[in-house]
Amino acid sequence: MINTKIYTPQFWLLCVSSLLFFASFNMIIPELPEYLTSLGGAQYKGLIISLFTLTAMLSRPFSGKLADKVGRVPVMMFGSTVCFICSLIYPVLSAVSGFLLLRLVHGFSTGFTPTGQTAYLSDIIPPQRRGEAMGLLGTAGSLGMASGPAIGGNIANSFGLHTMFYCSSAFALISIVILVGIKETLHNRHRFHVSILKVKRHDLFEPRVLAPCLVMVLSAYAYGAMFTLIPDLGASVGIKNKGVLFTCLTVASLLVRLVGGKASDRWGRKPVLRVSTSMIAIAMFTIAMADSVVLVICGTLIYGFAQGATSPTLLAWATDLSDEHHKGRGVASLYICMEFGIGIGAVVSGTVYGDSPANTFLTFMLCGLFAALAFLYLTLYRPTVKATS
Repeated sequence: MINTKIYTPQFWLLCVSSLLFFASFNMIIPELPEYLTSLGGAQYKGLIISLFTLTAMLSRPFSGKLADKVGRVPVMMFGSTVCFICSLIYPVLSAVSGFLLLRLVHGFSTGFTPTGQTAYLSDIIPPQRRGEAMGLLGTAGSLGMASGPAIGGNIANSFGLHTMFYCSSAFALISIVILVGIKETLHNRHRFHVSILKVKRHDLFEPRVLAPCLVMVLSAYAYGAMFTLIPDLGASVGIKNKGVLFTCLTVASLLVRLVGGKASDRWGRKPVLRVSTSMIAIAMFTIAMADSVVLVICGTLIYGFAQGATSPTLLAWATDLSDEHHKGRGVASLYICMEFGIGIGAVVSGTVYGDSPANTFLTFMLCGLFAALAFLYLTLYRPTVKATS
């Protein structure tokens, strides 16, 4: 049963704002390839996601430092404001170069808002309930990510691309309005000054969160592979609707997020992660050897369950380990590793697969091996910093 004393109106406002934020930038993604083609840039479709992710990763050290110095809410508001402005600019673009530049700028949104959200949550939720809370917040974000493309597609088909972009901007604006009503939790705040943006070497990574970061890189590799190759994987066994496997993965992930996060509060972060990383390995090995629709769907569902438990648990573990005054840096470090793992998984898996179903076995066996390494590390890991484990 949810404890209302812990889950205050501030927390639920944060969840609603997160849902709208993730829906805002995800609702335009399915239509962007066609839009880029209309501008004459069909050959650059592969940059739509990679440019966005690149900026998100590079901005993490800055967002982490600003969250620790200026405040959690300003960092969240900046990310949502980027979404608001960028979605207004898409309809007036007329050049491919402008589109690609805008995708780079748009990436600042996810480089900032999730960092501020996680740091804020760690301030208002006690450690013993943090995994459950991460699961709730993650569920809200995942609902936004899952519903966004469907909403955007329906709007684009009924009213056109320009209306879809304006609706995306409206979602981001409502997210900002909600954040205005959220009370800041950082007590020793600094006024913003350009000097704060000067990132030193120690700002790039929080050594206290090395353990969850290593697990994140090894487990996120499979995420990059899955989201890159799911359409080909489905086609290779005769699944004509490309959205079926995405739906299976998303639904499975949503179903387990709350349970997985709460389980880590009760039994510890590492025990839950040992189970989830072993499940990722099993899922990848299943997909590697799958020769039927049933096996592919089973592997995808297992992976969805595992991924849904891994994400909130790693976020909770990272905030457990972070220094009280540098939670933003700790969270940012974990997100950097997440994006790095996803990026490497996407590039390497795409290269190994080489547009040939014959390479499915090797491609997903590598994913399974990396997940198995994460499980082995968690088994051998001995903490040196006091934390929930």
